[in-house]
Amino acid sequence: MPFELVPRVITIVGPTAAGKSALSIALAHELGGEVINADSMQLYRGMDIGTAKLTVDERAGVPHHLLDIWDVTVPAAVAEYQALARAAIDDILSRGRVPLLVGGSGLYIRAVLEEFEFPGTDPEVRARLEEELAASGPAVLFERLKRWDPAAAASILPSNGRRIVRALEVIELTGKPFTATLPAPTPHYPSVQIGVDRSPEDLDERIATRVDLMWAAGLVAEVRGLAERGLREGRTASRALGYQQALAEIDGAMSETEAKDDTVRGTRRFVRRQRSWFKRDPAIHWLDGASDTLVADALALTG
Repeated sequence: MPFELVPRVITIVGPTAAGKSALSIALAHELGGEVINADSMQLYRGMDIGTAKLTVDERAGVPHHLLDIWDVTVPAAVAEYQALARAAIDDILSRGRVPLLVGGSGLYIRAVLEEFEFPGTDPEVRARLEEELAASGPAVLFERLKRWDPAAAASILPSNGRRIVRALEVIELTGKPFTATLPAPTPHYPSVQIGVDRSPEDLDERIATRVDLMWAAGLVAEVRGLAERGLREGRTASRALGYQQALAEIDGAMSETEAKDDTVRGTRRFVRRQRSWFKRDPAIHWLDGASDTLVADALALTG
């Protein structure tokens, strides 16, 4: 069968606030598509405002999959996400529809699109590293990761203790850099990969505006409610940008202005890491999220 006739997955990737969601809705309407979420924090129930999760109305009738699947106390698990996302994609393809894998979590997208098996784990090594994390915080472990595997450190937020622990665990178990254990790309699905980005100045402004709107929309109240459901105990969810700052504001450790400013700074740092991750992939076709012809340009790529 000619490649262009093989059912494909279309991915829409890129940094936070670039315009991925709006493009995904437009393409879904044009192509008969359904969206599979690939934003790790939108997997959590109740984390709506701070993750810019589309409301039902904003989804404009487009079916969305893998939103709101975990409680905030559940640690993120890429292997579990991989299985759920592939099941959703296979179901969409079986109905003659077009799967659109949309988000900014690069490891999640790669785990779905490629033949990707995860290195094993060791309870004793994991427990020791987690005890060290609890006692010393992520900064000490992150410095160790930078020495042992600079490439891995460049793709992990310094505050993301869980991912730092996982990378150090794999290094100890394999004797290799964490990045060396990631397999060479072998496609699991044929795909068309579209990247959406904007100029740094434009994106910086959009991030600042988004953070202001998050607070105005009631992020702190959302976080208060999630705290009652165990957000502070959630090793992944409590670290989300905006949520950790809102918790600090609730605790009196930050003023509202400080919390918002820290969220803006953290998001801009995160955007640089997202760009670094995605720009390494030559299969991604990059488009300007500010272009008037964005939808037409993306449709042209899908054939």
